[in-house]
Amino acid sequence: MFVSAIIAAGGRGARFGGAQPKQLSLLAGRPILQHSVEAFLNNSAVAEVIVALPDDLAASPPGYLLTCAKPVRIVAGGVRRQDSVARAFALVSPAADLVLIHDAARPLVSDTVIQRTLAAASIDGAAIAAIRARDTVKRAGADGVITATLPREEIFLAQTPQAFRVSILRDALAIADNGTDEAALAEQAGHHVRVVEGDPRNLKVTTPDDLVMAERLISDSRAAVTPLRIGNGYDLHRLVAGRPLILGGVTIPFEKGLHGHSDADAVCHAVTDAILGAAGAGDIGRHFPDTDPAWQDANSIRLLHRAAAIVRDAGYAIVNVDVTVIAQRPKLSSHAETMQRNLSAALGIDCGQVSVKGKTNEGMDSMGVGDSIAVHAVALLTGVRSK
Repeated sequence: MFVSAIIAAGGRGARFGGAQPKQLSLLAGRPILQHSVEAFLNNSAVAEVIVALPDDLAASPPGYLLTCAKPVRIVAGGVRRQDSVARAFALVSPAADLVLIHDAARPLVSDTVIQRTLAAASIDGAAIAAIRARDTVKRAGADGVITATLPREEIFLAQTPQAFRVSILRDALAIADNGTDEAALAEQAGHHVRVVEGDPRNLKVTTPDDLVMAERLISDSRAAVTPLRIGNGYDLHRLVAGRPLILGGVTIPFEKGLHGHSDADAVCHAVTDAILGAAGAGDIGRHFPDTDPAWQDANSIRLLHRAAAIVRDAGYAIVNVDVTVIAQRPKLSSHAETMQRNLSAALGIDCGQVSVKGKTNEGMDSMGVGDSIAVHAVALLTGVRSK
């Protein structure tokens, strides 16, 4: 069974406030959007993810959407939620049997809820996660006077994900009326939609207070089951004539370059060792030995991308990386931002999670006299959130 997942992130969260779209707000050090996307990338049943973003974000997506182990497609959203979902649905693989739809604003969705919703949709054709009302439910008129008491055992509060057979979702999206979710449209199209048990922790971040609550929930969960791992990386190369100087994927104009088997990008090498070390996955020499001709003149940004995949496969997410380059010459400040962007793209994290800074060695040792360049890197990893 081929399963596609659509992440609805086309809005800007006006009720949340702030200068940037709500889905870019940080939760436990990572954007809300990244949490939501990774929940589906990490699900074994999901084959591809389509993300609907505001126009400007779709034109220049965050790095963590560009370096994923599974196919991720990006589309500009529409005016309404159903318009965004329809545009994303148009990019779903022709092989798809079921389509999951999830609000980016629900970053704490669990693997259990995703699997439960998929299982029900595979049998009934359409299913949504929802939680049963716990309180007595009243209906009141515009004047605030109660007109009815509703049987709470029949009341459910809808969540996402919602899952549909492709044909049912196509029928739902053909409905012209506004719908608050795809299940409502499927009902209007004449289809039955099954309710499965959701999760109270699968809250929707609508206001800043909701973000505080989500932060507390994810913090409590990770404190209980998820370790933090710190890795240290170091690399030093001699400067020699006749080689390009490449640092952090940037070719820097200079009369000398770094000597090495690959492109000798000491920044990438130090970061590679830092993330591999933090994950307990060895070092750069173990995975990309300089005795192997395959790595002769290799692009170290690509090696770093492969190392990041090794780290993710080991069950870890990269929280941040801090890099210090020690070089008497050339001055690196004008190149630091580009290095930062290159590293973040290779690591699959946001640019703000990477820091690159340059230092001199005050004229001392081989670095201080301009014979070498050294790099120190520190990486912080966290285990993937418990499902």
